[in-house]
Amino acid sequence: MRRLLGLCLCLILCSLSAAAAERRCGWLANPTPGDLLLTDRQGDWWITSQGQANGPDAAGVDNVPAFDDRQFVETNVPGSGHGYGCACLTVDADAKARRITKVISGQILPLSRCRGDKALPKPD
Repeated sequence: MRRLLGLCLCLILCSLSAAAAERRCGWLANPTPGDLLLTDRQGDWWITSQGQANGPDAAGVDNVPAFDDRQFVETNVPGSGHGYGCACLTVDADAKARRITKVISGQILPLSRCRGDKALPKPD
């Protein structure tokens, strides 16, 4: 009986943590050193920020996918790696603070997907 109760409790806890994850799609930008954010239909979601001005950095930042040259628009000094692309991230987020607290996984999308989404603001 205790094993069954323990198994049920474990399943409930696992389902709660899985339910907290959400998929957000939009402009994934690295505008300046130390800053990383996703802009979707609801606005900006900070992942990392210089001096943690927007709260602590998200766990799992290494799970943010890397862009290839075809799907990345460079906006600063050539070769600096600063700019934006289109992506979907599976994350845990703090909606009140507009902050991503954990990056679980991510997928790069063609730039055309975000450019064609009228609900997304144009990237800066």
